[in-house]
Parts: sequence; C-alpha cells; structure tokens
Amino acid sequence: MATIQTEYLGELRTKALHLQSGNVLITDAPLDNQGKGEAFSPTDTLATSLGSCMLTIIGIAARAHGFSIDGTKLDITKIMANDPRRVSEIVVEFTFPDNNYTEKEKSLIYAAAKGCPVARSLHPDLKQTIIMNY
Repeated sequence: MATIQTEYLGELRTKALHLQSGNVLITDAPLDNQGKGEAFSPTDTLATSLGSCMLTIIGIAARAHGFSIDGTKLDITKIMANDPRRVSEIVVEFTFPDNNYTEKEKSLIYAAAKGCPVARSLHPDLKQTIIMNY
C-alpha cells in the first residue's frame, strides 16, 4: 500500500499527501531552476529529511538513556553542485539546550545522528557534515 500520493499541480509545483495522516506537503522548483521558490524544493525536502531523521533518532536514544534533548534546534544548509545538478553536501548544525550533557550522552547523540535511516540511505558521495553545539 502506498505511503504518499503526489500530484503535479502545474507550474513546477507538486502536492504530496501523507495517506495515513492527511498532512500535505507542497514543493516548488527553486528560483535557480526555473521555479517560483514559493515552497520547499524537492532537494530542500531531502535535506530536511536528513536533519529531521537525525533529530528523531537522537530523541529515541535520549529517551532510552534517560536524558532530554527537548528544545534542540537544527540549521540545515544544502549545497548544490552542477554537471550533473545534484545535492553535493548537507550541513546539519545542532544547537542543544544547556543540559550539561555527559561525554557518554554526547557520544550517544553523535552515533544516533550518524546512524539514522536517511543518513544510511544517501549515496556516499553526498557529504554529510554534522556540527554539534552543546
């Protein structure tokens, strides 16, 4: 059974429907690729997926080990390359709340980020840069 149903709306825009929840995601081609840049581009959603996946898996690890990452924020930078046009690097910069994380907790956090399913699914040529600010 399908997870997502996507429709092309014209003018380089799509609407993706998450069938289980009914949530909708609109994508638009970016300004530098003939689009209007009025919504996430497909490559923006790729970068977002990586950051959100990392944060979710870190959250699971934190819960399992009895510490909190509530309030953690990400800045995600997507870097494009040409010939062929592709995402060449995604920089994920974490800013954690001041929780005095132990070295063991920091190690768990980093391992969880590196081991998220999206990170493991991306081609090894796509550079994933992780920055942790505690």
